[in-house]
Amino acid sequence: MDAVEEVKSRLNIEDVIGEYVQLKRAGRNWKGLSPFSEERSPSFMVSPEKQIWHDFSSGKGGNVFSFIMEVEGLTFKEALELLARKAGVDLEQYRGKSGGGRSGADKERIYQALDMAAKFYQVHLSKNRDALTYVLKKRQFSKETALAWRLGYSPNTGTALIDFLRTKGFKDAEIKSAGLSAQRYRGTGDMFRGRIMIPLCDAQGRVIGFTARLLIDDPNAPKYINTPQTVLYDKSRHVFGLHHAKEAIRKTKFVVVAEGNLDVITSHQAGVRQVVATAGTALTEQHLQALSRFTGDIRLSFDADKAGLNATERAIPIASKTKVSLSIISIPSGKDPDDLIKQDPAIWQQIIQSPQYALDWLIERYQKILDIKGAQGKREFSDIILHVVRELQDPVEKDHYITALAELIGVSPDALRDKMVQTAQSPSERPKQLKKPKIAPQKPAKHAFDMSRTANHLLSMIFMQPKLRIIGLEPLEADMMPDENARTLLAFLKENPDFTGDATTAEALRSIADYVKILGLHYEEIYQGLESIELHNEVARLQAHLIESYVKTKKEQLKQKYQTANDGEMKLLLEEDIRLTQLLKPFKGGI
Repeated sequence: MDAVEEVKSRLNIEDVIGEYVQLKRAGRNWKGLSPFSEERSPSFMVSPEKQIWHDFSSGKGGNVFSFIMEVEGLTFKEALELLARKAGVDLEQYRGKSGGGRSGADKERIYQALDMAAKFYQVHLSKNRDALTYVLKKRQFSKETALAWRLGYSPNTGTALIDFLRTKGFKDAEIKSAGLSAQRYRGTGDMFRGRIMIPLCDAQGRVIGFTARLLIDDPNAPKYINTPQTVLYDKSRHVFGLHHAKEAIRKTKFVVVAEGNLDVITSHQAGVRQVVATAGTALTEQHLQALSRFTGDIRLSFDADKAGLNATERAIPIASKTKVSLSIISIPSGKDPDDLIKQDPAIWQQIIQSPQYALDWLIERYQKILDIKGAQGKREFSDIILHVVRELQDPVEKDHYITALAELIGVSPDALRDKMVQTAQSPSERPKQLKKPKIAPQKPAKHAFDMSRTANHLLSMIFMQPKLRIIGLEPLEADMMPDENARTLLAFLKENPDFTGDATTAEALRSIADYVKILGLHYEEIYQGLESIELHNEVARLQAHLIESYVKTKKEQLKQKYQTANDGEMKLLLEEDIRLTQLLKPFKGGI
């Protein structure tokens, strides 16, 4: 994967554009007011599925890079640097003028450095009495567990790990790329010092980073720190313990997501191995997608505090979008899994078998927090729950909760539906602070834009509906197309009239893949619901309009050339005039 693809894979296009454009959900897409033209009705579309945007008012469109280039007035290189910082991608790890990817050999060196670091930390755990006491006595991990999870200890000295890795032939740049060093007051030093080390592994069990817990609590230092974002480690994607848990998840057909890495290890030691963790309570779509490869039954073991409530509110719409079943495990007496398992592993085994559907759990918790008998409590309660219900993907589920919520607070379902429509955008949809585009709103030249829009709409139907090519392709010429992308697609369709794939399956279309995706968005938004006869009529109308506009433009150009043409040139101009007139014959009216 090269730098461009790595940045794309780590960013959601709707999140990036949402910093500049206030977007609202519109089916599978997002819609907002154009930042490039003055309009009152939103015609700016973003497709997360296709990872593209298109502004119907100005005709602009493309991927996340083209948007940043347009809105910030940047070159591609500058846009790449901006988005790489946002995605946490270190461009120094990539070579080549076009952002060529780090080679497999380079990544393998980082894997090797991390694996060597894990072995180094394991050796130092075995030598440090305080660290061993913490792991074996306080946390009550067995030696077998400590070895299986490769627990270690980082010496509380300045450069012990760096010095060790240098002796093994690793360069400082490789150590830094692995997230094992940091710039300190007196120069470069070890990233982790005086901490219990818990390796973070990918689904194959390869070390990609570390979680580090202070051995001796210091109020001036964070209890836990993680490896910073690297080419291998991304906290928004990494699922802790998955390499140990995946077989148990497949067998039991569900997974428990805990808050802490040490909770996971304790559970596995007790024989409950379908347990994993994420970085804190920030459950992301990438986490759910990774888990959904093994099961669609995901059970959260989060605290019922404010952070846990907020995490559940955020997770329910993501789960609905990902099409997984999300439920909550309630631990008695407010204990965390680690305490409960140490008290009685059988109770932990029992409660994970009795989860409560996440939205039902959320409703019950807020019933206890808010007074839903009074008007203010009903308003606050409905604000919170409707915010979640609004984003459910299944209409039957959404209607069920509107009806249940109405009955619970003693109002009509219609009142809640009206509120859901009238309520301002939910926090998840509203950008925290919209950035002002660096370009001034502009209106494209009317005639040129009209020609471009007509050609693109016509091509969208012809590409998406092969049966329309019989009537749509024949009279079209490359010169009628607004740009090189459209000309490339027209030429391809004329050579391959039966093509039914997408842009990624045809070598000739890969260079214009984003343009083809935009045409697909055109078709979905405007023409998808039309009957066959309506599509045929629309193709004929647009075709006539495009050719008439093209002929009119060309004849005006001919008039100018007539004035200075010699005899030889005049003959060619007359032949061109006749050809243009012939183009109009199939259409009524003409010019």
